[in-house]
Amino acid sequence: MEFDDADPGTVRPGGRTARVRAAVLRAAGDAMAEGGFAHLDLADVARRAEVGKTTVYRRWGTVTGLVADLLTDMAEQSLPRTDHGSLLDDLKANARLVQRTLAAPRQGALFKAVIAAATCDTRTAAALHRFYEIRVQEWVPCVQQAVDRGELPGDTDPHQVIRAVSAPLYYHLLTTSVPLDEATADRAAEAAAAAARAGVYARGIQGL
Repeated sequence: MEFDDADPGTVRPGGRTARVRAAVLRAAGDAMAEGGFAHLDLADVARRAEVGKTTVYRRWGTVTGLVADLLTDMAEQSLPRTDHGSLLDDLKANARLVQRTLAAPRQGALFKAVIAAATCDTRTAAALHRFYEIRVQEWVPCVQQAVDRGELPGDTDPHQVIRAVSAPLYYHLLTTSVPLDEATADRAAEAAAAAARAGVYARGIQGL
């Protein structure tokens, strides 16, 4: 959902295996950002990563296996939650991280490609769902803390609140050509916070 500027895999120690995985996943991400899922090819990824084709085929087997691992790595590389002491400030921090990721040319194109792939491939869809489960769970504590402080009703569903922050940002990415800016991110956070205070995201109520 949101990332720092490090290449995939570079923040984790390891030997040749870790370096190969990092190079292959970076190459796969580049290929998807450029040509989409439909044009992803293991031999091309191996060439981009400067590793043997047999290594890529043996470790990942299929393009869906490679995309699933790419999403796992993306979740691992995502920036951790930050605490700002109030619900609105915490949600704005979340929204701005999402905005910066989706507004980046490579990452925005990559997310579009992965989302498109998930609509027609069940393994990619499952991997994408796991990715978002991890990212939502990372930010759930800021909503629970707001409940504990009395900012929100006690029956607020934190997961729905976090999803409500990023949902309009993804909709913006997928349905318009207008650049996704920080003001749009702030509005998404403000709307989610206002709805949460009004009890819209009470447990048992269907949300986003």
